[in-house]
Amino acid sequence: MDDIVKQAMAKWPNVPACYGWLGLDARGNWYMRDDTAQAAGAFTSGHAGAKGSLLKHEKLIDFIQRNYACDDAGQWYFQNGPQRVYVELEATPWVWRLGADLAVTCHSGEPVQYHQGLMDENGWLYLETSRGFGLVHTQDVGQAAEAVDAGVWTVQDVRLNDLEACYGYVKSPQRLRMK
Repeated sequence: MDDIVKQAMAKWPNVPACYGWLGLDARGNWYMRDDTAQAAGAFTSGHAGAKGSLLKHEKLIDFIQRNYACDDAGQWYFQNGPQRVYVELEATPWVWRLGADLAVTCHSGEPVQYHQGLMDENGWLYLETSRGFGLVHTQDVGQAAEAVDAGVWTVQDVRLNDLEACYGYVKSPQRLRMK
């Protein structure tokens, strides 16, 4: 976490959290969800405009990714100064990219160590890594399939509806808060 963020948290410890305003899609892209986007539906609803606006500013994305963390309840957030901005996840908290040598990096660019592969009933491929659990980016699934076929990686079956409970993450902190 950035020092400036830690200083802001110490200076203003009781800033209320923010829900629904930031999303991470299944390709590792960040989306800003203003009132209009939130009114259009849930981040994963597929409704026109519900996803929000794709963030493109590299320094902002880097700041978000440096200050991206998880609370004790499995809710992922971006610590924006003294305020926690909880993240709506399209799929998982991490999206993995593969290098030519099967080196795995997370959507923020950090290298991680592969532990195990999993595949759900829809054919989506996930990895357990040294950083945690996440989805393999769609552009890298072919390369991952080659690793599985060659016996380099093993894959276990998993049910999509069991992922959040098994791996301790919350896809929609906003929905959880409303219960």
